[in-house]
Amino acid sequence: MTQPLRIALAGAGAFGEKHLDGLKNIDGVEIVSIISRTAEQAAAVAEKYGARHSSTELADALARDDVDAVILCTPTQMHAEQAIACMNAGKHVQVEIPLCDTWADAEAVVAKARETGLTCMVGHTRRFNPSHQYVHNKIVAGELNIQQMDVQTYFFRRKNMNAKGQPRSWTDHLLWHHAAHTIDLFAYQAGKIVSAHAMQGPKHTELGIAMDMSIQLKSESGAICTLSLSFNNDGPLGTFFRYIGDTATYIARYDDLVNGKEEPIDLTGVTVSNNGIELQDREFVAAIREGREPNSSVSQVLDCYRVIGELATSLEAQDGWS
Repeated sequence: MTQPLRIALAGAGAFGEKHLDGLKNIDGVEIVSIISRTAEQAAAVAEKYGARHSSTELADALARDDVDAVILCTPTQMHAEQAIACMNAGKHVQVEIPLCDTWADAEAVVAKARETGLTCMVGHTRRFNPSHQYVHNKIVAGELNIQQMDVQTYFFRRKNMNAKGQPRSWTDHLLWHHAAHTIDLFAYQAGKIVSAHAMQGPKHTELGIAMDMSIQLKSESGAICTLSLSFNNDGPLGTFFRYIGDTATYIARYDDLVNGKEEPIDLTGVTVSNNGIELQDREFVAAIREGREPNSSVSQVLDCYRVIGELATSLEAQDGWS
């Protein structure tokens, strides 16, 4: 492929702009179309990033013959249906995490990807952060085996706001969205998950979701993972990963990494960028150009959603207890 890869982005909110900023750094990429909830926002973002088309309807972008691929940063509840629509229109697609919020939808997207042969990738960013890539390289080289991962995912979101502090039109979810990052990463680093348990705290009276959650996982290698999540935590915010291995301990904070003594690990040369979102987008573009399966393809992350589906069923049963 010698011509630019022409991309449409749907969902021009806080996370959508992170993708657009990353795409600007990738050679041979053209941002063609911006789709957003309001025409004003779509037009403003299109002007900012040099896209020639904007709309409030994804179908308008899918009908264009100058769009090769789509990145979906839309509400979770739309992801599966929109991913299938993209592939039905002959477009490659990257779906932001989470792929879906039901196991049946995950299976449907995988089936469509296999049917069409198009690139379908899910935005499991932790696979691409330089910090986690460093650890993964150690594992692949046989220099480290994970014994335990201890992960904290903490936000302060008692109102339905996005990362920019703006009102959301949809409700986020600790299990299907935020836990998906760690569940997939644990399997990526330690092997297939063979056992999983979860408990959740009280549901928010207005949002209707659990604001606190605890998850335990075990992989086929024998490694274990403890994940704590909260929307009630008033700082520090973010996700913090402690890798306890047989030869070393590492603590990852997004794109930064330290050892167990809080001594910084030099990540120079691990990746071409220190931005996990940009690296994710680079993989999407490269996989399309090279005609290969991307890291974090929908097939590769499918088992993560199997585990989440099982946990969701378990939590629903727990809520039914009196």
